[in-house]
Amino acid sequence: MQPIPEQIASKLAHLPETPGVYLWKGADGTVLYVGKAKRLRPRVRSYYAEQFSSPKTQMLMALVTDLETIVVPSETQALLLEYNLIKEHRPRFNILLRDDKTYPYVKVTVQEAYPRVFVTRRLLNDGARYFGPYTDVGAMRRALNLVKRVFTVRSCSWDMPDQMPERACLDYYIKRCKGPCIFAQSLEDYRAMIEEVLVFLDGRTDEVVRRVTARMNAASDEMDYERAAELRDAVMHLQHMEEPTVVLEVEGGERDVVGYARDGEDACVTILRIRGGKLLGREHRFLENIDNEPDPEVLGAFLVASYLNSPERGAELLIPFDFEDRPLVEEALGKATQVRIPERGSRRELIDLAEQNARHLLEEFKLAGLEADERAADPVYDLGRELGLHKIPRSIVCFDMSTAQGRDNVGSIVWFENGRPRRSEYRTMKVKTVDEAHGPDDFASMREVVSRYFRRRVDEKKPLPDLVMVDGGKGQLSSAAEALGELGLTTLPLISLAKREEEIFVNGKSEPLRLPRRSPALRLLQQARDEAHRTAVTYNRKRRTIRTVTSELLKIPGVGPVKRRALLTKFGSIQGVRDSTPEQVAELPGWSVSAATKMLEALKQSDPTLISRPPDDSENTT
Repeated sequence: MQPIPEQIASKLAHLPETPGVYLWKGADGTVLYVGKAKRLRPRVRSYYAEQFSSPKTQMLMALVTDLETIVVPSETQALLLEYNLIKEHRPRFNILLRDDKTYPYVKVTVQEAYPRVFVTRRLLNDGARYFGPYTDVGAMRRALNLVKRVFTVRSCSWDMPDQMPERACLDYYIKRCKGPCIFAQSLEDYRAMIEEVLVFLDGRTDEVVRRVTARMNAASDEMDYERAAELRDAVMHLQHMEEPTVVLEVEGGERDVVGYARDGEDACVTILRIRGGKLLGREHRFLENIDNEPDPEVLGAFLVASYLNSPERGAELLIPFDFEDRPLVEEALGKATQVRIPERGSRRELIDLAEQNARHLLEEFKLAGLEADERAADPVYDLGRELGLHKIPRSIVCFDMSTAQGRDNVGSIVWFENGRPRRSEYRTMKVKTVDEAHGPDDFASMREVVSRYFRRRVDEKKPLPDLVMVDGGKGQLSSAAEALGELGLTTLPLISLAKREEEIFVNGKSEPLRLPRRSPALRLLQQARDEAHRTAVTYNRKRRTIRTVTSELLKIPGVGPVKRRALLTKFGSIQGVRDSTPEQVAELPGWSVSAATKMLEALKQSDPTLISRPPDDSENTT
């Protein structure tokens, strides 16, 4: 049993048996959870009378330190109050609608004498008519533009008729408004036009077409041909608009069909709007914070939070399954909307269609969410922010040099794409211009490798990386900057990473950048630096092995390129040849036992330490 905090225990004894809403609060006063109850006292006390299996509820009660209750006359009012409080406080442990405030509505101010039509994102109980919400903002803009073009609704903000301008605005002269502000259009004519706007926004375009056509014919009969031409153009625009609006012909009636899909902690609910037997559009919401919540409760939370507040509801609401608060939702909807749960027939087919849409949207949302999570945690984005780059460094190329005792001077180039190695773009180079006889010159070697690499990419018109990185300090950075400058690539971002203090030197800045050791951006640079170092050392050792093996075999009289290749192919290395017998060597083409004996004796007289000694780990690499 959960222990009861003293502050809450004093309130439990005085809780009423009436309907109401309870708010669990944390130590800082934050509302953690909002719930409704038919009887407040037993519902609230039940949190401490049983052991909940839900981890979310257990965590909630572990954080709760205070309780607040609000008494209301009925359970239906408790349902609506619960929704309003959730919307206001957005508690951590309640089911929440994602993007609830982002969808726009088309508002028609029918409470005004001369109504206006505009876009809003706020639903107010002000007597206006709201159409939406529109999840497809493009479709909403097209509908609104057509309204203003066909119906010539005023776009000014005058409070008519209390406020009247001295003269008409530009819309009147370009025939986008008929000038009710200067009494060029009567109030009755303007209100009749607004009625057609409401019918159009309600999806009944064919009815509007019939009305406008009748007015067009009447104007023609009265020989008002200019007015008839205007109405004819309006009919043409409406008929053109109707084609993309109608998605599907279905069984007659005005219905809202709900589809539901869930995947773990994410759910999607869709509503298909059917008006006059035509599927006019689809709305959807994503729900979050539904871990361990049953599907009926999630669906009920959506209907209370979204559908009950929708100004445009059909005469019938089809839902996929029942939920506990259904009687309360039906009571709140009233007789204007009937709630049904179809099991078969055409209504069930509509539910299946809505659920198919919900599953499709949820799959898209999950994929987008996974990509968003990767981007949020992607060190590439952190690196771009830390370095102050204007472009995210999705592609990074890193250079490193390696030499062993001043010989076999080589360079490596590794390519990282979106924070991951892209081995098809790895390159290695043997330094050609630096004279090994005069000792290693890391700066000159870096300048040569960077110059050769980017000159070839420019000549071959290959894409350049978003960030260039070299292993080393200011000296290596300056050498790379000189190479890029000679090629006219001074705009490429260039940095170096010094090993000792893991300092980042940025080209053009005097002070190094120091990132936290656990920084994802620093770890990405370290990974690229270490990969370039590994590639350079591997290539250096390969070059050294080839050189020493070749030099040893070249010292043996009578061993030419063909015989040397055959020996290495069969025995794998110089040591393998040295450990073989004359009879084994004589099996190769061109060899006799006596010739093999002489070759092995000459080979054994050579210095074996040149071959058998393991690679020197103290090699100088940058």
